Amino acid sequence: MENSQIAEIFEEIADLLELRKDNEFRIRAYRNVAQSIRSLSARIEDMVEHGESLSQISDIGSGTAEKILEILERGTTQRLEDLRKTVPKGLTTLMRVPGLGAKRVMLLNQELDVSSLEGLKRACEAHRVREIEGLGEKTEEKILRGIATLESAGGRVLYTEAAEQLDSLSAHLNKIEEIERWEVAGSFRRGQETIGDLDILIRAKDREKTSDRILQYRPIVDVTSRGKERLSVRLENGLQVDFRYFDPPSFGTAWLYFTGSKAHNIKLRRIAQDYGWKLNEYGLSKGDRRLAGETEESVYERLKLSWIPPEMREDAGEIEAAREGRIPQLVEIGDIRGDFQSHTIASDGRNSIEEMANAARKLGFSYLAVTDHSKRVTMAKGLDDKGAKKHASAIRELSEKLPRFWLLAGIEVDILKDGRLDLAEETLESMDWVVASVHYDRAMTRKAMTERVVRAVKSGVVHCLGHPLGRIIGKRDPIAVDIDQVVEACVENNVWIEINCQADRLDLPDNYCRAARSAGARFVLSTDAHSTDGLRRLPLGVMVARRSWLTKEHVLNTRSIAQLKKALRRS
Repeated sequence: MENSQIAEIFEEIADLLELRKDNEFRIRAYRNVAQSIRSLSARIEDMVEHGESLSQISDIGSGTAEKILEILERGTTQRLEDLRKTVPKGLTTLMRVPGLGAKRVMLLNQELDVSSLEGLKRACEAHRVREIEGLGEKTEEKILRGIATLESAGGRVLYTEAAEQLDSLSAHLNKIEEIERWEVAGSFRRGQETIGDLDILIRAKDREKTSDRILQYRPIVDVTSRGKERLSVRLENGLQVDFRYFDPPSFGTAWLYFTGSKAHNIKLRRIAQDYGWKLNEYGLSKGDRRLAGETEESVYERLKLSWIPPEMREDAGEIEAAREGRIPQLVEIGDIRGDFQSHTIASDGRNSIEEMANAARKLGFSYLAVTDHSKRVTMAKGLDDKGAKKHASAIRELSEKLPRFWLLAGIEVDILKDGRLDLAEETLESMDWVVASVHYDRAMTRKAMTERVVRAVKSGVVHCLGHPLGRIIGKRDPIAVDIDQVVEACVENNVWIEINCQADRLDLPDNYCRAARSAGARFVLSTDAHSTDGLRRLPLGVMVARRSWLTKEHVLNTRSIAQLKKALRRS
């Protein structure tokens, strides 16, 4: 059982309790457990095997720990099974539709006997939802948009969920003696935010024995195909894994081919054809003579191209850049020195300032911005002006005690509906780092939302625009905003743009980041950590930055403390 699978069980329990109108504190407790489990860097199953106490994890008490042990043993828990008997089947799926809460789901079920996504979609298209008192046409349209958002995921999983599966699978593959080499390819290697399946290339001494050993991997629930060249399986969480066998002379071209993207491969094949050559997964050849294939580098070199990092292989100009020797030196995780958004128990975080600082130092950070919420975010116990100043003093007091480390006294201030900021200008001017974000009043016209965000950017007290599109991948659509106008305002007002490293945000997405980079924008990577484990998300942001063609110079996190203080100095 991977952490994401365990978390899903606790999320379903919370959903079922909410549908039953249970105690809201109990519901929130289960959601907090799920969130804590998802943010863990260690696998819970490994912790149990090593005899570590689960009670050391935030939000997990003895009762919850017992449920986790039950889940690891049975794949479920009695609490979940009992709750499922009390609520019509399928309603928890409806709660995944953006904009639908438990109250409306129960209403739709009672009034229209709706219990599936397809049934809900049909009811909306037949205009039956608008006939229910208290809902109406706009609600109906919003539900249809929400269903489309959910369906757009198309069975894909977040990169982090695929990474969990790959981590476990790699431990199994590394124990198979017949395997001489294996590599992951596909969208995972290109660092896409969601993954449809895992493609793994294998060089093996004995393919038959290797397949036998692979099939001993416990999470495999189905074998969809098996042959000399390929083994395809499906895991417990529904993820498909394709194992493909190749010999050394063609391993490089196979890795290149199955990494993709399709558009990138087509462009490479056309270049080969222009030379009168043939390029496929088995090699680059001229007639019967092999020209290259053992390594990716040899293929690119023979095509008179620089090697192209996998994250750039989307036919977005990278081949032209490779032909002209203009492939940038992309930012790497080793270049990153700190983090620009984190939360503590002063708002909705789970750890103290000191605990967050110590965790950041252990990770090798040189600095950490503590940016608890402002007062508008009432659910997160947001800070008012007095509270923000007091919190900043506590942050600075601790920072002075930490050698060669800077805790930035910051705030995540809300951008109000009219574009004003949630705290007084004098308060914000006193902060080392101000992140401005939209959290509420998302249903605005594109023009109004753009004016709102641009006004905040032009305030003169904002350092960074937080999660600019406000999306949740597969769950919540981006706000309607003219991102080009927003980027232009950020460039003109020396405001950095955040790449939020939360797995279901990754906001600003890479396609927008590339355009913003071309417009002269500057970026920061922020984990938006609400716990010490959340500080480990920076590699996800680096992945987005690399897909966006960003170098060290584009990313503020690569600066030293001295360079950072100079960069933040207001004229």
